Amino acid sequence: ADKIETKMERVCIVGSGNWGSAIAKIVGFNCARLGSCETRVNMWVFEEIIEDSNGFERNLSEVINDLHENPKYLPGIQLPQNVVAVPDLRTACQGATLLIFVLPDQFLAGALPIVKKYANPSCRCISLIKGLEFCPQTHSPKRISQTISDATGFPCGVLMGANVANEVALEYFCESTLACNFRDDETNMATCEIFDSPPYFLVQHITDVAGAEVCGALKNIFALGAGFVDGIGLGGNTKAALLRVGLLEIHRFCQLFWKENDHRNTVFAQSCGVADLITTCYGGRNRHCAEIFARKRIEASSDYHKEEDLEKLWNEIEVKELNGQHLQGASTLKEVYRLLERRKILNSFPLISHIYQIAFTGKSVNAISYGIRDSKL
Repeated sequence: ADKIETKMERVCIVGSGNWGSAIAKIVGFNCARLGSCETRVNMWVFEEIIEDSNGFERNLSEVINDLHENPKYLPGIQLPQNVVAVPDLRTACQGATLLIFVLPDQFLAGALPIVKKYANPSCRCISLIKGLEFCPQTHSPKRISQTISDATGFPCGVLMGANVANEVALEYFCESTLACNFRDDETNMATCEIFDSPPYFLVQHITDVAGAEVCGALKNIFALGAGFVDGIGLGGNTKAALLRVGLLEIHRFCQLFWKENDHRNTVFAQSCGVADLITTCYGGRNRHCAEIFARKRIEASSDYHKEEDLEKLWNEIEVKELNGQHLQGASTLKEVYRLLERRKILNSFPLISHIYQIAFTGKSVNAISYGIRDSKL
């Protein structure tokens, strides 16, 4: 019996927000039907006190386990009964052979030492976190999957794609990209089975982890540019051109900073590449906030020339529109621009440069089209 147990996959989801709860529905269903997995899936919940439907204050984890629903972050969606909300991370990840990270990146530093200590020594990880980290001294970029691997010693892949959480939870058809390069093909395919959920959630496997992850991080920069296009009413043709150039600048960024990876063009044709970029540039909070920013700039052009005034405007929009969430595109844009400036290669990324200058230096919003024209890509 012990031998059988050691071969069974024990899955833990680290995070329980909107996307974490949506992916828990899929992972829970798959673990219940796959003979290679333990049925129970622990989902670590950052404990909060919420008011239940009867007006009583209760722990969020208790409500999730009673209702099999996350009423705060994914209301109205039933979670499989084998998904168990666990507020203690040590208990949640005990003996896990697969950790799925889907939490805000600011909580990673506190979580990683715990999972290193309590997960199975042969554990592997998949990150669903979109973003990049930057070294404070050199501003060099570091992928979040690298951070996870460096801190735990566990290999880490990523799941990226055009995956709006609510639509996934409602079982609207969509695709996703699993990028991992674990010890053998069998392990990669076994990992893919845990996420793939036909007919509505189709997962394709590739090995270019860096390419997939950078696409997921940089897309939000170009979503800001798409919002500027919408804010001044330039239309679909201009936005299509912005998407094309944006995808090519993402490719160039990958080639410059992760030369050791084989960034085949196929990664950019995957859901993690062009599809995610399209979704983000036609919907999502970064595009939405940038459209508001552009319109306010046009309405009161004389008020927004100084950097501090522009920062204040972004902060006001973030507070009003995002209900406490963070505008990731703006912070990523700042870090990437500083990096390119430091390396003296801004001329190779004219679209990123123009988006930054419009967002933070007072350049006219109408200049967005010059960022596309100057690309020569």
